[in-house]
Amino acid sequence: MAHAQTPAPVKLALIEGLSGANANGGEAVFRNLVWALERVNARGGVALAGVAAPKQMLALERMDSKGQTEEALSNLRLAIDGGARFVLQGNSSATAAALIDAINKHNEREPAKRVLFLNYSAVDPSLTNEKCSFWHFRFDAHADMRMAALMQLIRDDQALKSVYLIGQDYSFGQSVLREAKNQLELQRPDIRIAGEELHPMLRIKDFAPYMAKIKASGAQAVITGNFSADLTLLVKAAKEAGFEGKFYTFYGNALGAPAAIGEAGVGRVLAVADWLPNVQTKASEAFYKTFRARFPQPEDDYVHLRMQLMIEALAQALDAVGRSAKPGAALDVVAVAKALEVAQVAMAGQNGAMRGADHQFQQPLVVGMMERQGTSGVPFDVEGSGYGFKVVKTLSAQAAQQVSSCKMQRY
Repeated sequence: MAHAQTPAPVKLALIEGLSGANANGGEAVFRNLVWALERVNARGGVALAGVAAPKQMLALERMDSKGQTEEALSNLRLAIDGGARFVLQGNSSATAAALIDAINKHNEREPAKRVLFLNYSAVDPSLTNEKCSFWHFRFDAHADMRMAALMQLIRDDQALKSVYLIGQDYSFGQSVLREAKNQLELQRPDIRIAGEELHPMLRIKDFAPYMAKIKASGAQAVITGNFSADLTLLVKAAKEAGFEGKFYTFYGNALGAPAAIGEAGVGRVLAVADWLPNVQTKASEAFYKTFRARFPQPEDDYVHLRMQLMIEALAQALDAVGRSAKPGAALDVVAVAKALEVAQVAMAGQNGAMRGADHQFQQPLVVGMMERQGTSGVPFDVEGSGYGFKVVKTLSAQAAQQVSSCKMQRY
């Protein structure tokens, strides 16, 4: 009796810094993707080979870029040679830009081995504007979208009259400061920019001199895209300097930040995200509790709903292609890309849809204020720190979207 051969899994290559300065961020991504793939595989996998063929599992390969762009490009070649046709990366916009360029060139040279790039957190706006690519899909809100969400709160705070802009000196940090100035001019031209500064990324050990300048400037608040130690050390230096203003951040809720910031952030640090654990719905609460059951250690408590939606969108696209696939046919990456362009997914009460014009995912955004766990609206803390984020602003996907300048070459 003949038995159907188990089909090879669909390979996904995670190219990320799993060692180096942001290794914990890379490992957090890996956990999220593992959980997402487990869910797809638990329901049988994807029907990429056709409805009559056995389903295929999704398999994730870890590739350590060490936080270096050149290493990431080397990993890309190894991933392609190893049969991966889906590359996942996000923890550096500079690396993402280099990967887009390399994938564009590769896909032109070798159409039989084309690759799609799924980006979960590289948020330089140019990646879905002037650098947009048919082969690249971004599932995080880009920096200008995040800034617009923060600006909703700044616009309504009529007591705020001066701000200080500070960021990391690379493409993302520069874009944050640039967009802060643009949106302040449009929405709050009465606010004085007391100062602006770019500093080396993840190299400053003591932010006291920076905070001395910020305090001396008379600024009532700080706007920053800083992450990791560049954010936590900045906020802690603010407390030591006696600065009492708010911090409008992109990553104040991010891995390690609330615990490192501690009491210095209560009622002062705001963060914008696609989702926060304290979104007050039953579906959201159940989603978060399920993640914590899978990864119960406090240090592993960092879940990204957008990464789950990204894998769901890919699975949806693969199934859509599989419905019309001929038995034994080679993977049609162009067809998968076209199916991804119209993907609409939902989970934990969150809905999202890919915008085909620029491959920028459209989803609601929330802004949270750091508070002690147990206060109103904060049933969950972050990483066992005793601090969580209370949702103070919610934007619909329609309200969060922005116009794109993308002029994409299509296939």
